[in-house]
Amino acid sequence: MARRGAGPRPLGVLLAPLLRPAFSKRAPAIAQLAADWPAIVGPHLAAQTTPRRLAAGTLTLACAGAVALELQHSGPALIERINTHLGRDAIKRLRFAQNLLPPLARALPAGDPAIAAAVEARLDGLPASELRSALAALGRAIHAAGQR
Repeated sequence: MARRGAGPRPLGVLLAPLLRPAFSKRAPAIAQLAADWPAIVGPHLAAQTTPRRLAAGTLTLACAGAVALELQHSGPALIERINTHLGRDAIKRLRFAQNLLPPLARALPAGDPAIAAAVEARLDGLPASELRSALAALGRAIHAAGQR
């Protein structure tokens, strides 16, 4: 359904329904967590952490060491928030794994007008839609990642 009067939507919101079938090959709980992670923990924490594995009630999160230390202190509240989102007590413990690469969302530069114009030129044949917006954002992100 088309949204009227709304501004651009985050790429993660647009990609989540498309990625769910790919994630379905993984355990359903971790697939749901990965797709909904920004909505569960908020954009700030989602930019610094990634759910990696769920086994025997232990959720493994990839993050930097400093973030892991913060999360250890707020672990019970985070577990409660995740379980509330899942609708059951699936998570009993958190485990942290060192993430050596910064998440792409934090590593991208602000944006170059020339890149945006080049991406828009490649999308000329597509009508204005959520898909076009998502593809434009993806194109800018890919180009910016190649420049790093």
